[in-house]
Amino acid sequence: MRKKIRVVQFGVGPIGASIARLMRQKASLEIVGAVDNDPAKAGRDLGEIAGASDAPWGIMIVPEISAALQRPVDVVVHTTSSYLANVMDELIACLSAGCCVVSTCEELAYPFRKHPELSARLDAAAKDEGVALTGTGVNPGFVMDKLVLTLSAASQRVDWARATRIVDASNRRLPLQKKIGAGMDPYEFREQVAAGAIKHHGLPESVAMVADGLGFALDDISETIEPILAEDTVKTEFLEVAAGQVAGVHQIARGISAGQERIFMELQMYVGAKEPADTVELRGEPNLTLTIPGGTHGDLATAAIAVNTIPAILAAPAGLRSVRDLPVAFFPPTAT
Repeated sequence: MRKKIRVVQFGVGPIGASIARLMRQKASLEIVGAVDNDPAKAGRDLGEIAGASDAPWGIMIVPEISAALQRPVDVVVHTTSSYLANVMDELIACLSAGCCVVSTCEELAYPFRKHPELSARLDAAAKDEGVALTGTGVNPGFVMDKLVLTLSAASQRVDWARATRIVDASNRRLPLQKKIGAGMDPYEFREQVAAGAIKHHGLPESVAMVADGLGFALDDISETIEPILAEDTVKTEFLEVAAGQVAGVHQIARGISAGQERIFMELQMYVGAKEPADTVELRGEPNLTLTIPGGTHGDLATAAIAVNTIPAILAAPAGLRSVRDLPVAFFPPTAT
């Protein structure tokens, strides 16, 4: 009988809970621990906190990662923060215990340009233990980077790349609706943007990944963040946005080489978005365009990508890896 992959879920927010539920569907995975420092979750059953229909699971959530790594663990699925600097100690603790790591930390998706010293430290720590780690998700991690590079496999030459993502945040989780400023007035939105509290993380990381994958030597990566204002009142499960209030964010990132735009990425993420879709366009030889009508559901796809990455990270060479290095594949419920 094939040995099961032993997994710890680190962070049991909405995304972590979704990942935990999905992992329970994989016959080759065994969840052996869970970590969350929220006093309302620590000491409780993971299945109950995850909202599973078959709870309890008999897996108690602990407040510290060290307690979850007292027994053998193959991989930690990490879902605690968007900021790499904030999770360095968490990641190093997992690597030092000899665990591979799949993280949804957006800045970990491609940290080599923005955080070269932290990247080098993680790479060295992973190689010392003979394990690998990666940051992934739907965006960054797939729609605006891995999908762009995958489409480029049908190109003889790529001169310019564009990825546009229009997301209706109305059916997304409350933390995301708050992160995009839904319900704020425009002045407060701009203040929060200046403070770094309001934005979708990962666009510059996606630009850097695509640039390296396409061989573009960029001189600069720029990013702008503007509010999208509601034209009419929009109600979600969690909040109400009046006309004139902020409905979400409009972010644009550009990769510039020798004064010329080579990469353009645009994200419109707001409650009540019209005609959501994901579109990738490549200009070159030949010109290629791919559109996903309705877009890719961020929460469902992020959980799927994190779980589907587990076999790939276990098979990867030791060190810090990006999704550029890893194969894309579905992880079937029953291992073959």
